[in-house]
Amino acid sequence: MVSISLCMIVKNEEQVIARCLDSLAPIMDEIIIADTGSVDATKEIARRYTDKIYDFAWTGSFADARNFVASKATKEYIYTADADEFLDSSNQEKLKQLKSILLPEIEIVQMLYCTKGVNNTVYNFEKEYRPKLYRRLRQFVWIDPIHETLRTDPLVFDSQIEIQHCPVGNHAQRDLQALLEAGRKERLSQKLHHMYAMELYRSGEKKDFIEAVPVFEKTLKEAGRSMDEIKEALCVLARAYRLQGEIAGFFGVALKDAVSTSCAEICCELGKYYEAEGNLSEAAIWYQNAATETESILDIRTSQDIPRSGLQRCGVEKME
Repeated sequence: MVSISLCMIVKNEEQVIARCLDSLAPIMDEIIIADTGSVDATKEIARRYTDKIYDFAWTGSFADARNFVASKATKEYIYTADADEFLDSSNQEKLKQLKSILLPEIEIVQMLYCTKGVNNTVYNFEKEYRPKLYRRLRQFVWIDPIHETLRTDPLVFDSQIEIQHCPVGNHAQRDLQALLEAGRKERLSQKLHHMYAMELYRSGEKKDFIEAVPVFEKTLKEAGRSMDEIKEALCVLARAYRLQGEIAGFFGVALKDAVSTSCAEICCELGKYYEAEGNLSEAAIWYQNAATETESILDIRTSQDIPRSGLQRCGVEKME
């Protein structure tokens, strides 16, 4: 049976941390928690489960905090958890079974992260695989009978363990601020670029879109950006320009999107523009395109609920 260190970073999680630890503590061999500045009872609750609690001065980087808490682990595997997630009884049993049979060559175990729509802030899927358990010290193995080489790709196992993600509050503003600061400082990776655009479309307010304009305008000027990243930038800029009343900029990015395969996000922005202008027949055309002719790239609602509601407001009761 393998040994597991539970590693968490927390801040002001008094409402949910006990639920999380109650579900995981019986399975873990040690629990390590890095607190990034709680002012509630989070640490007091955590002390019921472990004495390995560290204060970590927030750097603006979740990766820094994850690396710090992982550096304190001593067991074979590290299980990463957020305070607003937990395992129900059936999935606790699955994790116990996995712990007893896990093959030593497995380096990463993915689990299904389950977020109900009512709790969702950014993800377009209610279930998605995420790496949750990984070997603390990687074992390198020689492979191939001739011209032998080291295996560098990790061996990943997709388990059927389902983690329930049930946040009490919305962390969108915290995440948006961190993404904005990262985008101001340096070129965003393709992953963070996508996450920033998705977070804006799922949870961003007018000020968030306006603050993001320089970051995504920079995307259009940077060499080596993929077409996916360019289209993400066009979607964010279309919303920001429309909200600011920058009509020339708005239609400029909308036309750039039309050069390639149009996306539902831009169609919805055009629908909202024409609806605000009182041109309901033109707005209905764009809402129809969003609902039936295009696909979403950031927010699945832009090809479902949003255009359907728009069509109803425009007096179109039924889509063809």
